[in-house]
Amino acid sequence: MYFYAARQPILDKDKNLFAYELLFRDGLDNVFPNIDGHEATTKLIAGSQFEFNLEDITGTKPAFINFTLETLQKGYASLLAPEQVVVEILETVQPGKRLLALVKELKDAGYTLALDDYIHNPVWRHFYPYIDIIKIDFQALSVEQISKILNDIKDFPAIKFLAEKVETHEQFEIAQQLGFTYFQGYFFSKPEVIQSKSLAPSEITLAELLYETSSAEINLRKITEVFERDVNLSYKLLRYTNSAAFKRRAEISTIKQALVVLGAEELKKFLSVLFTAQVSSNKPIELMSLSLTRARFAELLAQSHGQMKDTAMAFLAGMLSLIDAILDETMESALSKLPLSNEIKNALLNNEGVLAQYLALVKLYEQANWTDAATLIEQLKLDPKEVPDAYHDAVQWANLQLQAVSGVA
Repeated sequence: MYFYAARQPILDKDKNLFAYELLFRDGLDNVFPNIDGHEATTKLIAGSQFEFNLEDITGTKPAFINFTLETLQKGYASLLAPEQVVVEILETVQPGKRLLALVKELKDAGYTLALDDYIHNPVWRHFYPYIDIIKIDFQALSVEQISKILNDIKDFPAIKFLAEKVETHEQFEIAQQLGFTYFQGYFFSKPEVIQSKSLAPSEITLAELLYETSSAEINLRKITEVFERDVNLSYKLLRYTNSAAFKRRAEISTIKQALVVLGAEELKKFLSVLFTAQVSSNKPIELMSLSLTRARFAELLAQSHGQMKDTAMAFLAGMLSLIDAILDETMESALSKLPLSNEIKNALLNNEGVLAQYLALVKLYEQANWTDAATLIEQLKLDPKEVPDAYHDAVQWANLQLQAVSGVA
């Protein structure tokens, strides 16, 4: 069985990761309304029990999972530990005595409860003592409507509000001012302020190394000399070769040996990961996580597609697809600082070439836009059964890299 699940981050006021919402479909050609909420939740719960570990997708963070009245009645939430899940009651569930009894039961068992796409109705007041989070669609309601909802529920201070579909920093700031605690949307992956940020000397060195490793035949002597001139960079290289992210095969006695053991492909990844980690050091960690996931996902797509000689180019394109947000400037300005190949620049700036198609598929998958994803997969002649596995592999790989980078960044 193949699971087509995307995860979307939920951040707090400081843009720290709070949780992920898991968005599930039964297949790229099987989208709502062909599969109802009951079936989607059932298969997601079954998958987490028998096919994959929930932690592989969400790490140590809880997963927001949608529940219908039927799945709540069948007790599916109890198959997951309270600390693993936020029980998200779908907006299609009508408030009533039956639902209220289920909510009380889950609350007593220690579960965190959320109302999804909240539509204001006085009858929900009976539920407020047991509800932890209320999700409000920032695209569906006006600021005035949202303010009224928050004011009407102010007598229940334990309830936290989550603004979903927050796509710009202006919306994020408005939501903060209104009193929201959590935020869902890709506002964090766009530039906050259009400005010019110069690269630090170490970042320039890394950019030069990225360029040196961009050719098929890398100059090992020249790259070794650069590492040997920078003790900080050498230390990070040695730490990385000894991390869980890379299975070390031999004892290391020289910088050149470390580079040889690492190999050209792993070296390219290491440099692009390290560069992105350094320039995004004051950014939300989820921005780095998303960059890593995109990079690995794009690389796996390129490997499956078989149309690129050097699939590390897809990795770098995926990694740099958020460089505008990392540097808080336009993509054009950000890329002008980097000596990149025209193929990568055309993909990121002009949406041209096969690299651009990989990145388009990556973004569609993030958004759980399965219909358009299926169309693009067919156009690329990719195996639709391999794509979800590639995404899950990319997520797990990104989690492992973040652990490694935290030791070397």
